[in-house]
Amino acid sequence: MTPKTARSVLLLATLLVCLALGFWVHALWVASPGPARPASRSPVNTADALQAAFVSVAERVRPAVVNIGTVQMAKPRRSPVVPGPFADDPVFKDFFDQFFGRRGPGQGEEFRQSGLGSGVIIDRRGYVLTNFHVVRGADAVMVRLSSRQEYRGRIVGADPKTDLAVVRFEPDRELTVATLGDSDALRVGEWAIAIGNPFGLDQTVTVGVVSATGRADVGIATYENFIQTDASINPGNSGGPLVNLRGEVIGVNTAIVAAGQGIGFAIPANMVKRVTGQLIDRGKVTRGWIGVSVQPMSTELAQSLGLRDARGAVVARVHPGGPAAEAGLAPNDVIVTFGGAPVDDYHHLQRLSADAEVGKTVKLEIVRKGERRTIPVKIAEAPDTTSPAR
Repeated sequence: MTPKTARSVLLLATLLVCLALGFWVHALWVASPGPARPASRSPVNTADALQAAFVSVAERVRPAVVNIGTVQMAKPRRSPVVPGPFADDPVFKDFFDQFFGRRGPGQGEEFRQSGLGSGVIIDRRGYVLTNFHVVRGADAVMVRLSSRQEYRGRIVGADPKTDLAVVRFEPDRELTVATLGDSDALRVGEWAIAIGNPFGLDQTVTVGVVSATGRADVGIATYENFIQTDASINPGNSGGPLVNLRGEVIGVNTAIVAAGQGIGFAIPANMVKRVTGQLIDRGKVTRGWIGVSVQPMSTELAQSLGLRDARGAVVARVHPGGPAAEAGLAPNDVIVTFGGAPVDDYHHLQRLSADAEVGKTVKLEIVRKGERRTIPVKIAEAPDTTSPAR
């Protein structure tokens, strides 16, 4: 055998050995169980999981959602009483008779059914969160649970400036309580589930998404920071919860845009926490006040005031004798930070000042004639007659 032939035979033998070794290793790998590989998630599995999540939330939260009915007593009128939409409802007839007796037109007093709304139980002692406009002017309040049990409620406190109210009834059984979530962590596009009693249809569940956050200038309340959702909200949903897929209440449904479709608003849960805590403890809400009226910022106004952007709140008026006047603020000052927090716009300043602790001194960073200054302001309690600014 020549040296050239010997090298060829050796190379061929080496290749055959390598091939055999490769087949052997492959066979061992296939035969061994190895680490578990994740199963692919098919569209069917994903849909089932999502459906199960919605069902779980509905089953967990619905028992905490109540129907709220209100009654107003009206003075006798000469004109005949026009029956309300629920005048023939035996539930409300029994409710009237139970609490007011069998009286009506021609018998000394008239009754007008004010409306139906929703609420959500937030405390095992029987505290129910709802909208102020649901119970406004009510002489009596009825709370009906998902079990159809009915209780007479009383208004513990109300806050017209946020359209929130707390009603309490005396439970005779264990209650299901809803959990208030963190609305500051909300992201646009998250699932949103509305539960309530639209048009008197108890325990209705609708689904949508969080369409936007921080909505203001809606004209519903004094302090506005609404969650916008396309989950279907109708008359009667007011006061009911807006819930995330974890079953947490992220907002309280409060209004819709009548001219549009899929545009509803909810009061964010973190605002609700601050208000309801005070309503339960004191029956009213105490807010901070710095004593200025503010106006919106525009790009043109920002440029004229020497600002690089349109962030901040422009002081339109300083209330005489108020904290801002004592601190030396003046009209056309632009408040850009409040206690170290950047001020986005005048609505943001309203919320920051309202949430500030009364008696505490807060440093305001302002821009005056193009120059930045820091001014300490002592927070006072907002007078009830004062506009929100502020």
